[in-house]
Amino acid sequence: MTTVNSATAAQQTAATAATSQAGITQDRFLKLLVTQMKNQDPLNPMDNAQVTSQMAQLSTVTGIDKLNATVQALSASMTSAQSLQAASMIGHAALVPGEEIALAAGNSGAAVELDQPADKVTVTITDADGKVVRTLQLGAQDAGVVGFTWDGMDDNGVAVVDGKYEFSSTAVLDGKSSSPTTLSYGVVNSVSLTAGGAMLNMGSLGEVGLDEVRQIL
Repeated sequence: MTTVNSATAAQQTAATAATSQAGITQDRFLKLLVTQMKNQDPLNPMDNAQVTSQMAQLSTVTGIDKLNATVQALSASMTSAQSLQAASMIGHAALVPGEEIALAAGNSGAAVELDQPADKVTVTITDADGKVVRTLQLGAQDAGVVGFTWDGMDDNGVAVVDGKYEFSSTAVLDGKSSSPTTLSYGVVNSVSLTAGGAMLNMGSLGEVGLDEVRQIL
């Protein structure tokens, strides 16, 4: 279920209201100016420079109001496009930042993201109690997203039970160690629209933004 349509409609309504308000302000100014001109003292008429200055001020205010309305309309259009993109992901698996790795039928997979190349990448999988179950050596890797699979075996070659595990990673380059970003696979259950943009509900992985998605399956 999504809440994107109502939010987008509200933004479009706000943009329309801003445009309408600009028109009302302009009409009021012109009526006031005409009234002043009709009731001016013939012996002391209004200064042309003053009238010109007032018209210039009105033009500036009207221009700003129109610019604001245009920006709001553009924002609403971008939000609508982002919302449609996010809604299309419901039911699909996505790779997002996370430390969870789910084992099912003896198979699982996840990934790490390297900011720079590494001479050695190690992945450590732990159970719910924090006990190390399996250590995977991914060898040398280039910068970017590096996927890996786990066959469900522990370090002694014994199959472990299906379920959710956690993993961490370390990378070594020229003897210096770093911690790559860990990425988990999850299914997009729903989409919600917040002030920060569209958010994907990924179940146990929580809510993530569209910009955090590394891969869609």
